[in-house]
Amino acid sequence: MSRRARTLLSAPVLAALVLPLAAAQAAAAPEKAAAAPEKAAAAPEKAAAAPEKAAIFTIELLDPGVVGGRKPRPDETRKLALVTEELRKALQANGAVEPVDVAPQSAEIAKQAPLYKCEGCAAGIAKTLGADLAVTGYVEKGSNQIFNLNVVISDAATGKVVRGGQVVIRADTDDTWAHAMRWVVKNRLLAEPLPNRS
Repeated sequence: MSRRARTLLSAPVLAALVLPLAAAQAAAAPEKAAAAPEKAAAAPEKAAAAPEKAAIFTIELLDPGVVGGRKPRPDETRKLALVTEELRKALQANGAVEPVDVAPQSAEIAKQAPLYKCEGCAAGIAKTLGADLAVTGYVEKGSNQIFNLNVVISDAATGKVVRGGQVVIRADTDDTWAHAMRWVVKNRLLAEPLPNRS
């Protein structure tokens, strides 16, 4: 048999080997393409699973009617603790942050208080606690039934404010104070993802 004949006879054999391989590669391509979006979709979920650490400080009282300020009364202290806990629960339930224990810095907090007047010292305390964010706030007394609730989230490393919110409390009850805090968290602090979590 001539060399040309051998070449012609071997061509179908070669095609029989190559064509199935090409078909297999073509069939695998859609599966790889379909897997890519799944991996891309998994990335945000992985990122969202790591909330940032936040030092959530006790909400304070501001009474403009008293020169130099004053300490809150027992009933006011209880309400401030109530809204602080509402703040902590709302932020944690959303998955936005992971609260850290601020007790190790209680002496420094007491020394610098009120934190709303200490020119960003809360960020430094939060950083010392190993937190990424500092969360502070105060209730400004207007009258016996009118209060202004203010909350700020700051970057612990820079002291820069990343989010803030304010709402008027129009009745001096536990329910209205708690509702006001939940509203601020939902509609102001976390209306959009925090800048360093987007």
